[in-house]
Order: sequence, then structure tokens, then C-alpha cells
Amino acid sequence: MQYKSLALPDVILITPHIHRDVRGSFQECFRESEFKIYCGHYHFVQDNISRSKKGTLRGLHYQKNKPQGKLIQVITGRIFDVAVDMRPNSITYGQTVGYILDADQGELLWIPPGFAHGFYVMSDHADIHYKCTDYYSAEDECAIHWNSPKLNIAWPLLKEQRLYLSERDLIAPNFS
Repeated sequence: MQYKSLALPDVILITPHIHRDVRGSFQECFRESEFKIYCGHYHFVQDNISRSKKGTLRGLHYQKNKPQGKLIQVITGRIFDVAVDMRPNSITYGQTVGYILDADQGELLWIPPGFAHGFYVMSDHADIHYKCTDYYSAEDECAIHWNSPKLNIAWPLLKEQRLYLSERDLIAPNFS
């Protein structure tokens, strides 16, 4: 696997080697020993799968008191994935990075604890698998409006495609 820092250096793109032949493909998508070298010493406690239809935008979500690190991989489809640095003492506080994850490429994105996360579905549907470093707690979850002017995220919204948002994401406050 290859590990590459993105525009926010703590957000890491992981590119596995995909073995393909006439039968299909195989890839190793997580190896703890390598992950610790390139991403840090984290322990995963929860795995989630999200399925969303085209035009769905989820986020931007983060946990205030028990922040979750997330290792994200698209199993089917294509998304634009976004991370926002919410760590108040970080030199990149309030900065964002976005990356297109496509199931055919098999890439994973490591978003460490202290970042808000969201994604937009660009394909007919997308199945996203993600590992978390802490348990989900509804009471601890916070949201930032996906289109906060100060964040200036260049979402690649599809023309003439309805945007699907949860009520919570619609009324989330802007980043300030």
C-alpha cells in the first residue's frame, strides 16, 4: 500500500495494490502494522456501512468530546469526501481538504480524530465502509453547515441533480 498526505498533512490517502485477473480482483485494505507507521497508533472499535443515493450530501459531522478518527473506503460508487480540521490548537484549524473516492480505485482516506467529515454521492448510489476509533455517541455529535462560506468547499455538485440533505444538515450552523 502507498500512503500519501493530502493538502492537510494529517489526512492520509491510502492506495492499496489491487490484484486483477479474469476472475475479478483482490486487495488488502488494512494492515495495522503499516497503518501505525504512516497514520499513528490508533485502535478501531466500530465499523459502519453507509448507503446513499445520487445527490446525497452527508455532513459535515464531528464529535466534540470523544472525537472519532475514520478510515473510509467506498465499496460501490463514487463520492467526494471532505475533511475539516476542527482542532482549535492546530495550525490548519478551519482548513479543508476534499478528494474523490471511487470504488474502482479502492483508495482509502484516513481522517484523524478532531476533524469534521462529510461526503457527496456522485454515482447512482454509493456504499461506504468506515472504521472508527471511538464509539458513536448521538449526544456528542455536532454539525457544521456543508456550505459554510468561511470553509469555501468546492463541492462538485452535479447539475440538474436534486440535493438530498437531512434536516439536521440543512439547519446546521455555519463554521465561524
